[in-house]
Amino acid sequence: MKKIKHFWNKVRIKDKISIFTGSVFLTVLIIVTFDFILLKLFVVDINEIMEDNKHAGRIVMTVDKERDSLRQYLTSNTSENEQALLFAMDETKQAIADVKLDYRHLGENRYAQLFSIKTYYQEYCRERDALLLLEEDEDAYVDQVYAVYGMQDYLFNYSQRFIDLTIREGNAKYTHLMPRVYIIPIVAISISIIMGLLIFEISVVMNRSITKPVLLLANASRRIAANDFYIDDVESENEDELGELVSAFNKMKFATGEYIAALEKRREVLDELHEQTLQTLEVEKQLDQVKFQLLKSQINPHFLFNTLNVISGMANLENADNTEQMIKALSSIFRYNLKNQEKEVSLAIELKVAWDYMYLQKMRFGERLQYRVNCEVDENKVIVPTFTLQPLLENSVIHGISPKVEGGCVTTDITRVDEQLVITITDTGKGIAPDRLMEIRAALAGDKEAAVGIGMGNIYTRIKAMYKDADMKIDSVEGEGTTIQLTLPYRTEEAVSVV
Repeated sequence: MKKIKHFWNKVRIKDKISIFTGSVFLTVLIIVTFDFILLKLFVVDINEIMEDNKHAGRIVMTVDKERDSLRQYLTSNTSENEQALLFAMDETKQAIADVKLDYRHLGENRYAQLFSIKTYYQEYCRERDALLLLEEDEDAYVDQVYAVYGMQDYLFNYSQRFIDLTIREGNAKYTHLMPRVYIIPIVAISISIIMGLLIFEISVVMNRSITKPVLLLANASRRIAANDFYIDDVESENEDELGELVSAFNKMKFATGEYIAALEKRREVLDELHEQTLQTLEVEKQLDQVKFQLLKSQINPHFLFNTLNVISGMANLENADNTEQMIKALSSIFRYNLKNQEKEVSLAIELKVAWDYMYLQKMRFGERLQYRVNCEVDENKVIVPTFTLQPLLENSVIHGISPKVEGGCVTTDITRVDEQLVITITDTGKGIAPDRLMEIRAALAGDKEAAVGIGMGNIYTRIKAMYKDADMKIDSVEGEGTTIQLTLPYRTEEAVSVV
């Protein structure tokens, strides 16, 4: 048994499967073979005996029936008796014709008896037909009747001897076949049990040598997937492909565990470095804020606004209306930029700053620049992020309208679509080249390698950070103009105060 076990462990998996499959196939083949033998015994051999008895018995029955029908017809010459006789004659002829003269099948005695029946039957048919043609008053009629009766008796006796021979030979053949009928099933069942036990034993061995190691590997894999690398090695006595796989798995498990441990130590070091970096960045951020506050404190807003008001008053005294209006617009923009610390303001304030900025630009470009606003919402109630419109208008003027000699028009459309505020800024400037447009769209979609303008990028970053469903889209046709569409949540001062 040890030698067999050692041999089995060294057999390749393909050969093991072939052995198991061959055993199953051999078992099925043996069962089918014995089933075929039993089928031949019952369906062919025994059925042949029954068929021979049936045909022999039919000859006796039809000959006897024809004999009775002929005597009935000769006694009473009616149409019904005539029809019965004709029918009996056809049956006798068919019954004798159905039994073929096959020497190999019939054997010597039955063949000779059947040959005598067929030969004598032909002679009988000639005498019978001659009798049926004679009239009762003819001299030869009576002699012919007795001659035919005698031939019928001889034919009947031949038929009786033929059926006796058939039955005796059939019984002898049946007696010879019966031992096989009993022995063959017993042999088939015995061999099937032996082969079944063999297949069962092979199945147990295959389960122990293939299925069990695979289950152990699967269990170990699940534990490794749960980051448990410090488990016992999978054991297997196989020297086949599965044994090689188990050995490689154990080596890989150990190497991966060591690698994970090294990565864990490296991660801890990186976490410490990251924490130090964050602290450094926080200090730098605080320093930048201090510098920014210092810079803002250096510019005295009151001095700046007072100075602008003085210049505006001087322009009024000198009747310089355009100069006065430009100073007021510039003062309004500075006040909005320096004093507004809120994240959101009313749409009316944003539109006022936008008008002031575009007024200054119109003073610069003259009739080359046109500006229109179409607002379909209540600008005094709706709130939007600060510094939203002016940077986009600045892009339209500087990059769109300014390069065109004939100038152009900038239009701001503000509408409400369901629960969203849609702001569309359209210019009829020079447009954007397709390559540059694709780069801008990629930057808005999150591509860090693509470049986008500071103003537009800042607005997109702020609205995405402030609102979950906010979005910015840009479309442009080179030589015709550019359209920028902002989609923001529709928010009002009442709704914000309730929240």
